[in-house]
Amino acid sequence: MLKGVGRFWSQLLQPWRHSGDVENLIRDVDSIKLSIKDLDLLRLNIKCFGYEIARELALKLPPRTDLSPTHIGLNCKPSTQADLESDWAAYWASQLRIPVVFHRKVWEFVFLLQGLWENECLVAGKRGLGFGCGIEPIPSYLASRDIAVTVTDLPPQQASQMGWQSTNQYTASLDHAFHAPLVEREKFDKYVDFKYVDMNAIPATLRDYDFCWSICALEHVGSIDLGLRFIENSLETVRSGGVAVHTTEYNYGTGDVTLDNASTVLFQRRHFTELAERLKARGHFVAPLDFAVGEKVLDRFIDVPPYAHDMADFQRASWINNNFHLKLALASFPSTCFGLIIRKAQ
Repeated sequence: MLKGVGRFWSQLLQPWRHSGDVENLIRDVDSIKLSIKDLDLLRLNIKCFGYEIARELALKLPPRTDLSPTHIGLNCKPSTQADLESDWAAYWASQLRIPVVFHRKVWEFVFLLQGLWENECLVAGKRGLGFGCGIEPIPSYLASRDIAVTVTDLPPQQASQMGWQSTNQYTASLDHAFHAPLVEREKFDKYVDFKYVDMNAIPATLRDYDFCWSICALEHVGSIDLGLRFIENSLETVRSGGVAVHTTEYNYGTGDVTLDNASTVLFQRRHFTELAERLKARGHFVAPLDFAVGEKVLDRFIDVPPYAHDMADFQRASWINNNFHLKLALASFPSTCFGLIIRKAQ
């Protein structure tokens, strides 16, 4: 392919003196077109091998029973293969009644619950506030532990404008937040309520919670600055000593270039470092920042497009339930999830 590209440009940049030059140029262009089509298939091959490795590694995880929560001193950190191989991740996955698979969404769920448990938030009688909850199982699980929860998501008009209502990731009512395997409906209705909330304009009525959280929501508020501002504003909703746990998208590539001012933005190391410095200067506690993205095989597998929502129907049917990855390319940046744990100043 590279030889074809070289011939293409060399002929394009010199005068065409003979009709044969034009014929050669046409042949080279056709060759390049075919090579580009092959790249799409090569991407699918790479994805197939990466997903298969992830599937086989999950099947090889040892069966673990009689687990209990364990204090590990969870840091602010990116998702890693080692995390999902740990006993603490297995425990929280079992609590949610989901299998441990190597997918960053599973990592977000277990990171959140480990962070809340280590900060003594998973106690009956506590109150929690979730932002951009979608259909995640967290509210149902918290209700099962006699914790009062306010579930929030965008008002319907904004959600429609952003295309969330067609993605099966939007909460239009409490019915979407209810997970029957985790809690009885009567108990769910007792402990969970629902409000429409714009994360860029948190109502002053949402106050005095013991903790708040969001899972991969704050990267969708419009810009990096708005996302960082949301994290700081979310602390207004919790009492003194209350806890905020948030996960978001993290561009762990080098350099200062990233995706900003878009429907999805990608935070970098510098953004989290500057945020932590600001919060600590105001007396808040921020768990230590750990930027190691892991060294195992799935930490080095960076998934590439097309993703499920961009696939053809025949591709999606085969891949929709097997898209296991911890890292992926977003706008050509190597990305993963990053979790933040913040405790409000007393």
